Amino acid sequence: MSDDPFSDPNRPINPADRKKRLTFRAWRRGFKEADLIMGRFAEARLDSLSPEELDAFERLLDAPDTDVYAWITGAAETPRNYDGPVLDALKAFRFHADAARGDGPSA
Repeated sequence: MSDDPFSDPNRPINPADRKKRLTFRAWRRGFKEADLIMGRFAEARLDSLSPEELDAFERLLDAPDTDVYAWITGAAETPRNYDGPVLDALKAFRFHADAARGDGPSA
């Protein structure tokens, strides 16, 4: 921590640690169905996402669980500020997820 009261306490996080945090959050949404879809997507795809796509994924993690699940399943229309390539990839991934993997994060 800096002695400068005007310094930014939120130092930038390195990309590897950011991906770990996003994966952790994706597995712990609080809504099991969303956990399974988003957690598996995070484990399988976060390494291939650009920084902008990671920002979009993080915005989805900040949205309410039930809303995101409804957007993924098509039960509700996606608001324009959440719609885009990352949500499209998440919707497509849902149908290709390997259900035999189990119900939690990989070790």
